[in-house]
Formats: sequence, structure tokens, C-alpha cells
Amino acid sequence: MTIFVIWVIAFVLILFFANKRWDNGVSRGLDKVLPNVLKSHGENRALWVGALAVLGATTLVRPVDVLLVGILLAIIGLVIAKLASFAADKTAH
Repeated sequence: MTIFVIWVIAFVLILFFANKRWDNGVSRGLDKVLPNVLKSHGENRALWVGALAVLGATTLVRPVDVLLVGILLAIIGLVIAKLASFAADKTAH
């Protein structure tokens, strides 16, 4: 129960401050990091602020879990990229 309360407090604080500073830097910082397809250009404020709040609160409460999920997603992405390049090479011949 304590972890849940800490997560909710972190979520609300991150949500509040990200929403408050959306026009002054959060939107521009997010656009610098994301690829063109995902850039917000100041739109979709509620979606991105909520996603940042969930990710930030989870990272504060369970950082090892977030790190392991990130590593797992990177490994899966590398395997898919290698398989796609292998399949592209096979179809080219």
C-alpha cells in the first residue's frame, strides 16, 4: 500500500509540473528527443503529460523494473532489425 501511495504522489506531482511547464520547455524538449512521426509540436498535451507522469512515477518507485524492460525492448528491437536485414538480403538474391 505504501508503494502505491508513493507512486500516486509522484504521478500527481509530475503530472502537475509537466502540465504547468508544457509551453515553456517540456514540449520542445520532447520534440528534440522523439522521431518526426511521434513529435507533438505542442499538441496532444494530455496524452504526453500523462505518459511522462506514468513513466516518471514508475521509474521513481521501481527503477530496476523499468531498466530491465528497456533492456529487453532493446534486445527484441535488435533481433527484429537483424532478422529484417537478413530477410532483405535473401530476397535481393
